[in-house]
Amino acid sequence: MIEIPSDLHKNLVPLVFLLGNWAGAGVHDFPGDEKCNFGQEVSFTHDGRDFLEYHSYSWVLDEDGNKVRPLESEHGFWRIDDERRVEVTMTRDDGVVEIWYGVLADKKPQIDLATDAVARTAGSPPYSGGKRLYGYVKSDLMWVGEKQTPDVALRPYMSAQLKKVVTPEDVERWAKALPGDLPDDGIAFFK
Repeated sequence: MIEIPSDLHKNLVPLVFLLGNWAGAGVHDFPGDEKCNFGQEVSFTHDGRDFLEYHSYSWVLDEDGNKVRPLESEHGFWRIDDERRVEVTMTRDDGVVEIWYGVLADKKPQIDLATDAVARTAGSPPYSGGKRLYGYVKSDLMWVGEKQTPDVALRPYMSAQLKKVVTPEDVERWAKALPGDLPDDGIAFFK
C-alpha cells in the first residue's frame, strides 16, 4: 500500500513509492571483488523539505543467509523537479562522493540514474562512474547497479529485491483505518 504522508513536500509526491524502510537480498559480482550474496536495508525518509533522505547498509551473507561482514554503506539526498528529472547526491563509506542525474519514467514507478560527477579520497578504490535502475514492482523495490573503473568497462555489479518493512505502528494505523462494518465471519468480505 502506498500512502502519501500529509506533511510530504508536494514536489516529492512522484517519489512516494520509495518512502519507507526496505530489506532484502541480492547479488554482488565485480572483477577484483568477492562474488557474494548480500543482505540490504534501505530507508527513504522525509522531514517536510523538498528531498528524500536515503540510507543503505549492506552486508555479505554466507551460504545459510547469515551476516558475515559489512559490504557497503551509502547516504544521500534525492530530489525531483517538475519535469520528472531526479538528482541524487550520495556519499559512500569507501570515500566516494557522487552526483547522479536521471529521470522518473512516465506512467510507471521506475528511475534511471547515471553519475554526472565523482569525487574520491586518496584511499578510495578505483571508480569512474555508474548507472542505476530502481523500480517498484509488485510492491517490491528492485534495483540494479552498474559501475566502471579505469580498468573495467561499465557493467552490472549489484542487484537486489527489497520488501517493505512493516512496523507495529503501520499495522495499528491500518487497523484504525479499516471500516467499522467488516463481516464478522471474514468469508463474506471476499464474496
